[in-house]
Amino acid sequence: MGVIGTADSLITLYYSSKSIRAKQTLAYAKSEGLPINEVDILKTELTGTQIAELADRLNIKIEDLVNQEHPSYAKHFEHHDFSSDDWIKMIRHNPDIMKQPIAIRGNKTILIETPTDIIKI
Repeated sequence: MGVIGTADSLITLYYSSKSIRAKQTLAYAKSEGLPINEVDILKTELTGTQIAELADRLNIKIEDLVNQEHPSYAKHFEHHDFSSDDWIKMIRHNPDIMKQPIAIRGNKTILIETPTDIIKI
């Protein structure tokens, strides 16, 4: 069992408050009356276990949670092969490089590509 609490009646949305897509997703979800538990990754520090669990729930490697195209990534890092622990440390210290928003409802987890994806969960 993971450390991330879930419920079928509530959508937990991990997002960056600086992200336009996240703001649009939140606005859309609220306009649809969806019950949202907001987790702003810039204000709430994720643990390494939570980051690993998010990747696992999305069926991706931890390194694939990192948006290597993000300006902050290019500013601070070069493209390398890192260990999972290194990727987790990078995300924890630079949460803006994590791909998001990520929505969780019950056992289902999706990476939001467009704001309307939130209704798929």
